[in-house]
Amino acid sequence: MVRGSHFKWFVCGLLFLAVTILYMDRQALSIVAPRLTEEWGWSETDYGNVVAAYQFAYAVGVLGVGWLIDRLGTRFGFGLLVALWSLAMFAHGWAATVPAFIAARFALGLAQAGCFPCAVKATAEWFSKEKRALATGIFNSGSMLGPILAPLAILFLYAHSGWLATCVALGAAGVLWSVAWLVFYRTPSLAPDADGRGCPPRETPLPLAELLRCRATWAFFFGKLLSDPVWWFFLYWLPKFLHDKHGVALTQLGAPLVTIYSVTVIGSVGAGWLTERLARRGLTIRSARKAVMLLCALLPIPVLLAARTPHVWLAVVLIGLAMAGHSGWMANLFSLVSDAFPKCAVASVTGIGTMAGALGGLFVAQFAGWVLDATGSYWPLFVMSAFAYLVAWFLVYLLLPKKGLNE
Repeated sequence: MVRGSHFKWFVCGLLFLAVTILYMDRQALSIVAPRLTEEWGWSETDYGNVVAAYQFAYAVGVLGVGWLIDRLGTRFGFGLLVALWSLAMFAHGWAATVPAFIAARFALGLAQAGCFPCAVKATAEWFSKEKRALATGIFNSGSMLGPILAPLAILFLYAHSGWLATCVALGAAGVLWSVAWLVFYRTPSLAPDADGRGCPPRETPLPLAELLRCRATWAFFFGKLLSDPVWWFFLYWLPKFLHDKHGVALTQLGAPLVTIYSVTVIGSVGAGWLTERLARRGLTIRSARKAVMLLCALLPIPVLLAARTPHVWLAVVLIGLAMAGHSGWMANLFSLVSDAFPKCAVASVTGIGTMAGALGGLFVAQFAGWVLDATGSYWPLFVMSAFAYLVAWFLVYLLLPKKGLNE
């Protein structure tokens, strides 16, 4: 394998596959939730508790994992974590009760916590600032392809082979990826600068106390805290929303979910492309990111109508537009970290922000279960989804300093 200028795109492809596998594993439960909750008599609160177990583990794990990856290195750390979450996915196949699923989801969340800190760090190691949003948008589009493939693959496997075989197949995919990553990935000896030339990377990890004193850390923290709950809500409750409110049967979920996540891919890659174009036209990279993030923050507002419309495909289009805004938002929000910090701190800061997003997801899991059990209405959850990004954008704008530690 030639590790020249083209190797970075091979790395980006591996990151894309990792995120795709992560989301297929994460999505498996929500895809079959309408059937499992009926078979086992789960309440909305039971399902919310199972979802919350993953979120809690993800929030607990991600801060420590980011710190650990900055010390272990991207190659060994990422390969180990994917292997561990694949074992947790195997364990899902033998779960049949709420406590068993809580244990399996906790283990999965703990191991998957390292995916995005590793991916963002690998992107910082291989890509210059101008191309990081595009590279991030490409690998982050795995978070859309995974949910596109999930209903197709999981429903087929579940219908023909059952829950155990479905979990074994998903776990095996992660094990194969882990082997490929350990064989092929190497950290470059020189970090890319804006012109594509190499510059010596800073090797000493920054202490947590220093990172917490940085305004850029808190910009990322609040950007994730306010926006991630929307993604988690749609990820776990979208199949149930379509089933409960529009009568979409389990076997018919494929087309609406594929449509929604296909639109989302456009937002992820398109936002990265637009950021690079604006930077080429004279805007600073940070100004370009802020402008594109504002556009992405406006896209979810029409999703308010999705909670009230009786037309399933109008709801599908509006939710797809909102999720496209989220994916474009994340492509640039993640890139802000590698813009502002040396690569020896990227995984740690990404971990801090991702912990905030997971805590937000933990809140929405409990809140959504409580709201739906108490009222049966999705309206409060769609109001939250419509305006969370605008609030997050204003906080990022106010908190982000003009220069970071990496500048």
